[in-house]
Formats: sequence, C-alpha cells, structure tokens
Amino acid sequence: MNSNMWIIDAFTSQPFRGNAAAVCLIDEFPKSDVMQIVALQNYLSETAFLVQTAPLHYNLRWFTPEAEVNLCGHATLAATHMLVQSGEIKIGNTVTYKTLSDDLTATVLDKGIELDFPTLLGSPVKPPAALKALGVDILACELSRDNYLVEVKDYDTLLACTPNFKKLAKMDAQGVIVTTATGVLGYDFASRYFCPVLGIDEDPVTGSAHCTLAPYWAKKLGKTSFHAFQASKGHGVLDVKLKGARTLIAGQCVTTLKAPLPATLKMKAYSC
Repeated sequence: MNSNMWIIDAFTSQPFRGNAAAVCLIDEFPKSDVMQIVALQNYLSETAFLVQTAPLHYNLRWFTPEAEVNLCGHATLAATHMLVQSGEIKIGNTVTYKTLSDDLTATVLDKGIELDFPTLLGSPVKPPAALKALGVDILACELSRDNYLVEVKDYDTLLACTPNFKKLAKMDAQGVIVTTATGVLGYDFASRYFCPVLGIDEDPVTGSAHCTLAPYWAKKLGKTSFHAFQASKGHGVLDVKLKGARTLIAGQCVTTLKAPLPATLKMKAYSC
C-alpha cells in the first residue's frame, strides 16, 4: 500500500499552477477528526483520503481546512493522478469512487483524466443580501444544490471582483460561482469560486462548480462542450461536456511533492 502523502496541482500542466490537493491512500479511514486536523495542517483547499475496497474501487472523502465536503473535482482528479503515478492504475482504466455524492468515476486518458460527475442544475433566484459582498453588478443569479451562481457583465468585471469575505461568509450556501462568457479570449467561459463558509476565500480551480456552470452556459450558448478557464491567481483549464444528468470534466495534473504519511493518520482518534 502507498505510504506517502502527495501534493498534486490539478487542472494544470504546469507545477505551482492550478489547484493543489493533498492525497492520502490509507488502509482504513481514521476518525473524522483525525482527517480534519490533517486537512487543517495541510491548509490546502482540499485533502483527499482514499481506501481501496476492490480492484479499481475506492472509498473517497474530501476535507477542507474547516469541514468535510460532499463533492470535490480537483481533489478527485489529483487522487486519480496519484494512483497512476504510484502504479495502482494505468492509462485506459476507469476507477470508481464511493463518495458522499454516490458513485463517481474517473477515466485515465492518454493525456489527462476525465471525471464523471452529477449535473447540478441551478434555479433562478433573487440574489440574497449576502451577495452584495461581491462588490459587482449581478446580471443573473441561480441557486444549485450547493452554490449560488452569479453572472457578471464581462471578463474585466470578473477579474475586478474583490469580495468582502466576512460578509460573504453569511450566505446560506456553500459558496458562490462568479462567471462570464463575454471578453474571455480562447475559452467558452470563465469563472471564479468563493467559499469562505468552508475556510476557502477563493478556490483556485473548482471542478465541482462546473457541474452547475455546464448546464447554465448550455442554455445561454446553445452548446454542450466547453473549454473553460478559472481565473484565479493559480489559473486552471477544464474541458467540460454536459451529458444530461452527468457532467464530464477533464484536465491534467502535476505532482509537486511526495512525503511519508504523517503518523496522525495511524491514530484512531485525535486529542487536543
């Protein structure tokens, strides 16, 4: 069994770009507070923990520095990349992950990895008062299972968005996706994702957000395949396909660090 913790940049082909996730392949899950303290110490947007249950089948859990979450794209991409790099799986394999969002799959391509995630449709809503903290004019607002989606005028407006995170943390959702398709050169649309509720002011690249972005822009643009850009400082590139109730999200990864698993993960409980 792999005995390392990996740090992997997801949705990028360059080191120290994209979104970094920590990945730990372990024999069994310790108690949740053990995994939570490891995620807090890592202080990356996500730390993923995997336990193998059968060939090409794993249980997978994701933790931010503040809480366990029910869906994470970049850490799933990173977990699959780790399995390839460690020799657990190979090109052409499809891995099934049992998660809080039911079974998810990841297929190893010749170049990159493709995730098969649930489509998370949004419904139009009146922007809640907390979204005034974004400091931008809102053209449209939807609410999906986990997030608000806000469309803004153009790419310059998207880049200029500087939220008041203390006020934004009062929103009644996990996070807010801010997006535009105007003035985005070389891509179908661009986005940013803010999630202070879970201890992440801005997530560098958010695969799961594209489960809501895909159906939103499909209605607006009249297409179902997208070359998407996440316009954080880290930047990320995603190829997204809407297939009804499923959204396919593809990208590349780069390993930046591999180190022995912390002894904490061998503990059954954590004491302060």
